Amino acid sequence: MSRQYWVIGGEYQCVEFQAVVPGTERVFGPYRSYEEADRKWRERSSASRSSATTRYSIVSSAPNPARQQAWA
Repeated sequence: MSRQYWVIGGEYQCVEFQAVVPGTERVFGPYRSYEEADRKWRERSSASRSSATTRYSIVSSAPNPARQQAWA
């Protein structure tokens, strides 16, 4: 199993980006490559550029070795 990438974000309550406004959370993915996630991140960031309190990030998840052993 390979690494997966996600684009997460939403509108935050202030520019300190500590708390998301409830109901605005967004999760896109999983994507098989960083490049795919980057395309989505650029799309979402461009669409929300007029909002100073909206932010998106790319996060990744690595395979869980314990889970892989359970399936072996």
